Amino acid sequence: MQDRTYAADAEPGSRATVAGWVHEIRDLGGIAFLILRDTTGRIQVKFEKDEMDDELVETGLSVSRESVVAVTGGVEEESRAPTGVEVVPDSIEVIAPADTDLPLDPSGKVDAELSTRLDNRTLDLRKPDVKAIFEVRAEILRAAREELRSAGCTEINTPKIVATGTEGGTELFPITYFGEEAFMNQSPQLFKQLMVGSGLERVFEIGPIFRAEEHNTPRHLNEATSIDFEGAFCDHSDAMDVCESVVTGVYESVAENCTEQLEALGIADEFSVPDGEFPRLTYEEAIERINATGALDEQLVWGDDLPTEGEHALGEEVGGHYFITDWPSEIKPFYIKDYDDDETVSTGFDLMHPRMELVSGGQREHRHDRLIEGFQQQGLDPEEFEYYTKMFKYGMPPHAGWGLGGERLVMTLLDLDNIREAVIFPRDRQRLSP
Repeated sequence: MQDRTYAADAEPGSRATVAGWVHEIRDLGGIAFLILRDTTGRIQVKFEKDEMDDELVETGLSVSRESVVAVTGGVEEESRAPTGVEVVPDSIEVIAPADTDLPLDPSGKVDAELSTRLDNRTLDLRKPDVKAIFEVRAEILRAAREELRSAGCTEINTPKIVATGTEGGTELFPITYFGEEAFMNQSPQLFKQLMVGSGLERVFEIGPIFRAEEHNTPRHLNEATSIDFEGAFCDHSDAMDVCESVVTGVYESVAENCTEQLEALGIADEFSVPDGEFPRLTYEEAIERINATGALDEQLVWGDDLPTEGEHALGEEVGGHYFITDWPSEIKPFYIKDYDDDETVSTGFDLMHPRMELVSGGQREHRHDRLIEGFQQQGLDPEEFEYYTKMFKYGMPPHAGWGLGGERLVMTLLDLDNIREAVIFPRDRQRLSP
């Protein structure tokens, strides 16, 4: 609609056509109001019954909630209206009437179960707080791109249909590719490493990843968004520096550009940007501190994965984002480089939020012979990854990188209860539609 005026832009004394959804109708007898909602907010439409055409009044007051309408009329100042102005209509067009039996209440006055909301996501996003999540998510991705470009990175796109998985044959979704078996990619890991050996050196990607994990928790998805960085001539410490700048930059951008959204979500007062450098704890220090909390029934020992209860206990003690470094080699992937002076300790690191892990990264093994050894130690056939390993014969620089879970970043930044709230159309074990 070329002549359309957004609700927030309607000026007193002007004539405007506003279009959007019928949020509610208030009939007070001789006067009635239709509240119209568009992407910028709400605007009041006033019907003075005795002074208006009966058909116009009937059309405006009989239309069902959530119908799409266009209202044309004069804009007048009205301090009691939601935006300080109201439209006095001389025409109203019902563009798309809505069924009166709505599966959920877009006004938010009546709560709905998360499953009902996800089944009816289009209606769900008409609620200001839900819409705000995805406006913030968009800002998070924009800010992450800006930070990574500032770090000298080139954005790339890697295949999502692959012949082999990043870490072997587990947790892969198989598909048929022109009569051959293929898989949905778990990670851009191997491809982004190949790019640091090209002329690009520093690269990043923001894109989907697929994990066939049979989890059914509030923090796992089977299709997720990964924010990935890889840099040539970087070690694990350099990679952590980039990671910290991206996460802090994202928080700063949200604080600066998403004030209305944070208010809609009711968290504007408590939202804060991480202050100072993120602590860097070695794995050994982490398990010692977790053991000291008494949160676990059994003490952790070298080589154990960190249980969720232990992560939470340590996170509460640290009180903010922190890195865990120097993980045991045996529990990190084959492509993570070990320390030259102690091959039992890897350069792998994780970035933790007090609620959960956000990032996994490390320096990569760039030496061909050591890389092949790593495959063999983890029971993988190097020949299946020949497209990847052969490039390490042709001058692969030292490099490091990480992958950041996009939905987990949204979830922790906005303090959401369930990671599915951070995805418009989530995919998990039970949900393949819509």
